Amino acid sequence: MADQSSSPSLKAALKKSSVLRDAHVTKNPVAAYCILPSNATFDVQHEDESILLLLRQDPIVNVGWVLLTIIFLFLPFLIFSVFPSFFLLPPTYQTTLILTWYLITFGYALEQFVMWFFNIYIITTERVIDMDFYSLLFKRVSEAKLDHVEDITASSGGVVQSLFDYGNVRIQTAAEIPEIEFEHVPRPDEVTKLISELIDKEDIEHTGTK
Repeated sequence: MADQSSSPSLKAALKKSSVLRDAHVTKNPVAAYCILPSNATFDVQHEDESILLLLRQDPIVNVGWVLLTIIFLFLPFLIFSVFPSFFLLPPTYQTTLILTWYLITFGYALEQFVMWFFNIYIITTERVIDMDFYSLLFKRVSEAKLDHVEDITASSGGVVQSLFDYGNVRIQTAAEIPEIEFEHVPRPDEVTKLISELIDKEDIEHTGTK
């Protein structure tokens, strides 16, 4: 793939976008709002296509499973205090039970993190993409070209979403997939604005007007 920094389509997008014009490249690999993410690519990326914004669900959505993992970590100590007969088991059984419990806990936490990390939304110089990761063996990719986008709506409801500035972005399209939804993403208003600016740029290029 060509260097993103030298891509004509990227330079044109940066020039036209108020969201990206003064933006800095995001280098944090686990960020939920990645502007011009460095070294990020995807399977079906075109040669002159650049990633403008890579999104994950806001980190606040992870609070539930993180707290549950912490509870799981300390739960054996509570069980031991309630059922002291556990210590009457042979040491080998005790060790096996404890290791099994923590392996299950680790597996649960890893699965939740992987699901969050790999479920991503991408806005490029050409299209919007929703990558839903279900397992190591299966994922679903929905996409629509920018000139097929018909309507964009940002919604944010409740105190928590307003406080942490995250919400949903619904994209109505004329493509094979009639609707693409970015769920619980940071800064939904900025995301909507960026897509609108890119659509305007596409319209200008197609009509040849300024």
